[in-house]
Amino acid sequence: MLSLLHSILSILVIAEFVLGNFANVFIALVNGINWVKKQKLSCADGILTALVVSRIGLLWVILLNWYATVFNPGFYSSEVRTIVYIAWVVSNHFGLWFGTSLSILYLLKIANFSNLFFLHLKWKAKRVVLMILLGSLVFLVCHLAVVILEEKTGMNEYEGNSTWVINLRETVHLSNNTVFTIVHVIPFTMSLMALLLLIFSLWKHLRKMQLSGKGSQDASTKVHVRAMQTVISFLLLFFIYFLAQIISKWNRNTQQNNLVGMFFQVLGLLYSASHSFILIWGNKKLRQAILSFLWQLRCWLEERK
Repeated sequence: MLSLLHSILSILVIAEFVLGNFANVFIALVNGINWVKKQKLSCADGILTALVVSRIGLLWVILLNWYATVFNPGFYSSEVRTIVYIAWVVSNHFGLWFGTSLSILYLLKIANFSNLFFLHLKWKAKRVVLMILLGSLVFLVCHLAVVILEEKTGMNEYEGNSTWVINLRETVHLSNNTVFTIVHVIPFTMSLMALLLLIFSLWKHLRKMQLSGKGSQDASTKVHVRAMQTVISFLLLFFIYFLAQIISKWNRNTQQNNLVGMFFQVLGLLYSASHSFILIWGNKKLRQAILSFLWQLRCWLEERK
């Protein structure tokens, strides 16, 4: 029974890995081809491309971690575990912050407020996003520092069991969990604020349209709704992913024998795999490209019969 569950979860992991890579590579190729043709790339497309590249790296790291913890525990030496953990921290960090930056860019480009400070940010949207990404590097450095420190103290766990050594390991472990929580909560909060402001901007727009006697199905309303759908999907999947990571950390020592931890790994993989499909469907250019690709694939398969 246990092996059957392992097999089912492994099939889900492989399916999510393949589909997630397909969606991310597709987005990167479409934006790359447009970049070559037009010799320019918009800020939104640039962030989106960087986001999917980081997601590809994250998918590979998660697959490697699944293989090592479920099928080949002996593969995880202390050095390999440290390298994989660092690769996960880096890819996870950029995936979170590029997604957050995309939410903020949607807010600055779409929302309409008369506040002078907001108008200034709107005018400097590219610079604001760049400053956010540069500022996030501080969290990355802190996270990497505590991760490396915790891994080093873990490598030396048999070299001494004095009280101060045990206290040091507990302090480092607590610091790692604290930094881990902070680097996830801050981008989540920023994306949530962007969503709330988009909702408020849409409410003001609809109220203005109602007072003027115009319909509510104008271009601005559709753009607001589409942006809100993208941000909401990011927040929901982000929350599931964060919950999965928290539970995985709680079960870190017994993870390979813990079906709950394995299940939440599978659930967490949905974040990188499914959100890219939502981004494709919410982007007119990408949606047309994927529909064209599927139509051509269908024609090719029919010719092969």
